[in-house]
Amino acid sequence: MTISTANHLWSLDDVLGQGATASVYKARNKKTGELVAVKVFNLVSYNRPYEVQMREFEVLQKLNHVNIVKLFAVEEMHMNPKQKVLVMEFCSGGSLLNLLEEPENAFGLPESEFLIVLQCVVQGMNHLRENGVVHRDIKPGNIMRQVGEDGHSVYKLTDFGAARELEDDEKFVSIYGTEEYLHPDMYERAVLKKPQQKAYGVSVDLWSIGVTFYHAATGSLPFIPYGGPRRNKKIMYKITTEKPEGAIAGVQKVEDGPIEWSYRLPHCCQLSEGLKTQLVPVLASILEANQEKCWGFVQFFAATTDILHCITVHIFSLQQATAHSIYIHFHNTTPCNFIQMVSILFEDVQAQTGIELAAQQYLFLGHPLILEPSMKVVNLPLTTPDRPIILISRRPEKLVGHPYKEPEAPAMPTKFDVMADYTFSKTIVGVIHQYLRIARSLQKYRELIQQGFYSYIENTGFEYSNVAHRIAMVNMKLLSSISTEEHLHLFAQRFAHEFPDFVDNKKKLPLIEEDLQRMYGSGVREFQNQLKHLHVMLSKHSETLAQDKSIQKMEVLLGKIVAVHQQYCKDRMTGKLSYNDEQIHKFEKLNLSTYIKKVKSLFKDDCLQKYQDVLMAAVSWNRVLYKMQASLEHFGVVLRQSMGDLHVCEAQQNKVLDRAVLRALQQSVGAEGVDGQKKDDEHMILKMNRLKDEMEAVARELQNNNNMIESLAVVTATLPLEKKVPQANRP
Repeated sequence: MTISTANHLWSLDDVLGQGATASVYKARNKKTGELVAVKVFNLVSYNRPYEVQMREFEVLQKLNHVNIVKLFAVEEMHMNPKQKVLVMEFCSGGSLLNLLEEPENAFGLPESEFLIVLQCVVQGMNHLRENGVVHRDIKPGNIMRQVGEDGHSVYKLTDFGAARELEDDEKFVSIYGTEEYLHPDMYERAVLKKPQQKAYGVSVDLWSIGVTFYHAATGSLPFIPYGGPRRNKKIMYKITTEKPEGAIAGVQKVEDGPIEWSYRLPHCCQLSEGLKTQLVPVLASILEANQEKCWGFVQFFAATTDILHCITVHIFSLQQATAHSIYIHFHNTTPCNFIQMVSILFEDVQAQTGIELAAQQYLFLGHPLILEPSMKVVNLPLTTPDRPIILISRRPEKLVGHPYKEPEAPAMPTKFDVMADYTFSKTIVGVIHQYLRIARSLQKYRELIQQGFYSYIENTGFEYSNVAHRIAMVNMKLLSSISTEEHLHLFAQRFAHEFPDFVDNKKKLPLIEEDLQRMYGSGVREFQNQLKHLHVMLSKHSETLAQDKSIQKMEVLLGKIVAVHQQYCKDRMTGKLSYNDEQIHKFEKLNLSTYIKKVKSLFKDDCLQKYQDVLMAAVSWNRVLYKMQASLEHFGVVLRQSMGDLHVCEAQQNKVLDRAVLRALQQSVGAEGVDGQKKDDEHMILKMNRLKDEMEAVARELQNNNNMIESLAVVTATLPLEKKVPQANRP
């Protein structure tokens, strides 16, 4: 049946939502065909006082914001001009509640989508407070989702039937709202029907926002008595009013049993620890029954805006095999603090990983990332969960790994029961989505571990090459010093007693030679073999990852499980099944059991096992690389000391050489009458000058080589090229 106003028409089958006083339909403009939503008030709504009837129109006409559903017009029904119709913006994505009821969101929204919800609700509520409006019925069902052309969501507050104008310091006494989201004081009067004379302020919206945010983050309500909120109302009230300070959830799992309080968001939700750390204090401060202790909107807007203005830096701690999202506060940053942002990153990394600042070193896209405490945060590279900054500790770290928790699947009903089977299939679809989500995450960890160690090996190889070059340079310098020492010994043998330093150098040089032989023989040459072996091992794991089809198999099984659930939805709608349909239902139940077992087997025997294999290999790789880096650092110290000693030796040799030349010249002057002696002295002076020129040439060559190595290191550290390792197959 089609109904219309002067400008719009709709079918009664196109219901978007229904409430106590009105129904909302999807309608079209008669001229343009543009989709709109129309809110049609029923007869019950006209039993309300006239000023209450007019309140929603007046509130909507006052509001104009992208996160508020827009009112286009107020029209009248063709058949009944007294029946008002609100013509409003149509939101194609349904409500936030619809989104949360989708099985893939059974454990809450992804972090990126939750942040969009947070931003839109905060901005929408800020517009309400700027206009002195209290909503009084905030819940996921009253937050609509518009999907833009780019696929991104925009959420909008709707249903202002309970809204009214109310300033921060004003109170109201009338009761509105949905009981799971009601402030405890309002719940006591509206649901438990207890007489009271309390007045309520704008903070009641904050309680509803807190419950809504918790629901969006976790997929569940924060306060659940045994049997559910609608069946156990007294315990529901007890949970919300006796909640300890700082708690954000309370669940009663056993009838008449204790309430289990939670002070943090559940592990199974999709938010990172970094965001949880920011969000929990906000939830704890607005889920406060005592209106005197509850935050006001000023504090709420300040805290949530701070979160939304954070810059997120994604870090993967390689040795610990853990992913982290670091939320760096950026809002209202003064120039002084702006400079210190990267130092704040170091502190936050230490807080989440336990790795001290002195031990932190970073790689990005396969190359060293040099971060100075004075760097501006805007100069940090753009990171994503798939492309994080790799954190490497200079100290041994304990392997932690992915902090997953295997989902708990409910027991399958043993008897034929259409309703019970439907409920089970709906729950199990959400559980299988969680299995698949964890499996994908484990595979992503495998990729990050292998990419990280590929970069780690490559950079260790560069350090190895650098040390090998430095050994060659020191060896060249050493050979020059030894040769010089031998020549000086010949030149100065007639007056060696005048140069005590000359004797000392003959003792030092063999010691340096022994150090170089030891570093090259037992270190550098062995390191080359170890690096080759690590590359071979890493390649084998990369090939295994590239050939892994477990995710695709799980996705196929999920599709089959969803198909069974859809069939059970139809069976539930049918009610009494025929004999043949009942047999099909039972066969599908057997198939469902098989599919679930296969998913669990794939998860444990393939995804989890291969992930654990990579973890164990990573422990071995890290042990080898850590020892190698420690040795290379030690070699660097020894080489610096050796080069310093050789520079001292060279200075002493130059000093001896200059004195020897001077002594030879003096002797030459004294032997002017003897032609043979004079020629010998001139020849010796010529050889000494040539020797000095050779020493200076060696010094210049060594300096040039050193400059080339240093410039190569700088270029390598800043190259934006990404190291490639085989990737897992994507469907």
